[in-house]
Formats: sequence, structure tokens, C-alpha cells
Amino acid sequence: MKISLILGVIACFSLALAEQETLVLVDNLNIRETHSQFFKSLQDRGYSLTYKLADDPNLVLSKYGEYLYKNLIVFAPSVLEFGGQIDTEAITKFIDDGGNLLMAGNAAAGDVYREIASECGFEMDEESAAVIDHFNYDASDDGEHTRIVVSPKNLISSPTIVGTQNTQPLLFEGTGLILDKDNSLVLPILTADSTAYSYNPKSQVKEYPHAVGRKTVLIAALQARNNARIVFSGSLFFFSDEAFNSGVAKVHGDKVSSAQSGNKALAVRLSEWSFGERGRLRVRNVNHNRQGDKQSSNTYTITDTVVYRIEIEELKNGKWQPFDANDVQLEFVRIDPFIRTTLKKKPNGVYEAIFKVPDVWGVYQFKVDYDRIGYTRLYHSTQVSVRPLQHTQYERFIPSAYPYYVSAFSMMVGVFLFSFVFLYYKEDSPKTKSDDVFTSVTVPRVKCVVGMDPSRRQRTQTKATAEEQALDQIAREVST
Repeated sequence: MKISLILGVIACFSLALAEQETLVLVDNLNIRETHSQFFKSLQDRGYSLTYKLADDPNLVLSKYGEYLYKNLIVFAPSVLEFGGQIDTEAITKFIDDGGNLLMAGNAAAGDVYREIASECGFEMDEESAAVIDHFNYDASDDGEHTRIVVSPKNLISSPTIVGTQNTQPLLFEGTGLILDKDNSLVLPILTADSTAYSYNPKSQVKEYPHAVGRKTVLIAALQARNNARIVFSGSLFFFSDEAFNSGVAKVHGDKVSSAQSGNKALAVRLSEWSFGERGRLRVRNVNHNRQGDKQSSNTYTITDTVVYRIEIEELKNGKWQPFDANDVQLEFVRIDPFIRTTLKKKPNGVYEAIFKVPDVWGVYQFKVDYDRIGYTRLYHSTQVSVRPLQHTQYERFIPSAYPYYVSAFSMMVGVFLFSFVFLYYKEDSPKTKSDDVFTSVTVPRVKCVVGMDPSRRQRTQTKATAEEQALDQIAREVST
């Protein structure tokens, strides 16, 4: 038992160390000195930095199918080609496998930078092009107006990425970026003012600049669908000690001035976000059951009332804490969502929804898909079956069928009354025409008169016989 516990602790510790391993690629090792404050902030947070020249022939990101580093920093804008086993394809695969990338360039950045930027959804300006602003440049500018002063109001509205206390102006000196409109994953972290544009400062403007106004992006970011994060800055100067320690004095306009720039605070925030220290979410627990029951079920009946609970945590200051939001939604899906409802926030990061199962049986899924700017995508699904009612669960009488019930019973009563009348009521039989004929015709009696002449008697009998035959003929005709 103790051995397994020790092995578990060692495994967790090794995993934590692996997440802190960071490879830093530089043009020359002097960058360790000129950007020492930024690197020190990483080391103070527990990162293990490995410095390598960008063209080192022994560069590798992985060995035996396992990545040696979780994070990659590229501060080598002048590199023409990476050394060793690192190239654009290797860096792209590193991102696809969940690695994080922080990259900074300048106006001298070569084609390698542009290829990587293009793969990530950014487009860099031509070589030697820099962001120029004739109305918002710093007093320390060398006359080309390329060291510009950027207001913190130009930052993206996402406290998870850039924080909430950005009040000091920022210094920027480098090239501009343009985001791919068709890529919904890219984010403009910092944009230039409306008076800025990107062009070669040593040549006259003869054609429309590559980037103009607020479309000129100074720092961009991307969070891939696998939650890998990329921060791409057009200025290596932005992360330097000089930019961190310099005061800000805007020459024109509203005369903005500050004893120290806000570069350091923003750079630290960006590194925290890009390396997964901020904005990470996870599902700790999921439970669903019928209302009134305590045990979870994999099968529900149509029209059941279901209670769904999910516990979400956020990584803050190195610790998992209850997540606080009011826009987490649940979908009950069978091909298409039958129910979509907002989860109610409960204490300790628990979110709850109570709803009635649709009156359609089938295979459903509880789906929580939370995708917000700055946060890792949170997706969780649970499959359940919804069956129809059993024969003992149906109602004896359905209110909507009352008219049919009345119709059936009224038909039964009608048949009973009809049968009773038909069986027990007798009418007088009507007289036929033959009966009327026989009643109306009276056969004359033949009287025998004593002493009647025999010849006369014979004639009388013959006449009576003829009359009887005539009556019989009439009766036969009437009967037929």
C-alpha cells in the first residue's frame, strides 16, 4: 500500500515537472541578459528553462515519441532556418499535440517566422516593415516614430488573458500583424491606434500599407481546439528589460506619461495564460438522477423530471478552485438539442438544472460545451436511454379522449334501446288488398224455390256457377 502511494506521488511530481519544462530558442545568448526580468519571472514560478541557439544542429523537441518540453519560447527573429530536427512542420506538430508556444519577432523577422505565423492564422508584414505612428510615439524614439505608445484601452476585453489592472501605457517597437478573418480561433490581444500603419520606415509610402489603423495587430493569440495556446508578438523589444524599466512620455496628443511602462505586467500575464497557468477549466464531478432519487440512472422514462449537476473547477494561483460563472449551459441532445437550459450556480462550483424529459423516446446525451474567450474549452457528455411508458404506467382515462368515451357509451345506450324496442313492441298487421276484395264482394245465395220450373232452376244454377267462377278469377288476379 505504501509503495503504491509513493509511486503515485512520484508520478504526479514527474508530471508536474514535465509541464514546467520549457525550451527557449534565441538568436544569441545575450538575450538572456537583455530579457532577464522576463525569464526570471518564469523561473520564479517554477519553470525550468533550457536555452538553445535557434540554429543549434542538435535541437530536438521529442525523443522516443515523447516530448521533452511542454512549452516553447522563440525569441530569434533573425534566424533563417532552425537547426536540428526543428522546423515549421515540427513546431506545428508540437502545437497539434498540445504544446504551448510564445513567439516574438521584429521588423527583421525572416521567412521562417512568416511560415509559422501563417500556420497559426496570422500574417506578418514584409521584411523591414515596422509599425509607424506619427501621433503616438515615445520621447525615446530615434526619429522614425516606430517606438510607439499604446493605450491599455487597446487591449482585448478578457481579464483571464490580460488581467484587470492594466492602467499604464505600453511601449511597442516591431512589425504589425493581420489576423485571418476565416479563423475564428485567433484573438487580437493588442491593437494599434487608428493613426498607425505598417510600412518600411526608411522608404516613402508609394502604395497602400499592409496594415492600417486598428486592423494593425501588435500582439495576437490563438487557442487551438485541443487547448494548445499560442501568443505571437510582433515586437521582441516588448519583453526586454529596457521596455520593462523605461518610463513613457508621449510626444503628441494628450501627453501621456508614466514613470514605468505596463509591459512587464502584461508580459507576465501573457506568459501565465499561454503556459496554462490561467484560464484552465476541468470537470470534477457529474451526477444526474430522477427528482427524488439519490442514485444515478442510465435509463429514464419519457416525461420524467431529471436533476443534472456538474462540478467545474478553475486553476488559480496553482490550485484548483470552484469556477464562478453564470453562463454555463446544458443541452439534452438526440441528434438535435431537445432541451437547452442555463445551469443554476450552486455553492462550491456546482451547477444544476432541473427539467422534464421530452415525450420522445430514444438515446440522448447530456452535453455541456463551454467555450469562452480566455478559457480552455470545457466539453463533457453523458449518454442515457429514454424509454416509453410501460403498460402499467399509462393513465386509465386520458382527458383529451373524453369525447371519444362519450361517443362510445352513447352508442352502447342507443343499441340497447333499439334492441329493446325492436324485441318488445308489436304493431297491428295492416290489411291487404285481397282481404278487401273478399270482404267487399258478397257471393249471392241461391235460393231454391219449391215448385220452380226445372228449366228455370237449371238456368239459375248455371248463372250462379258463372258468377262464382268470375269471383275466383278476380281473386286470383288480385292475389297475383
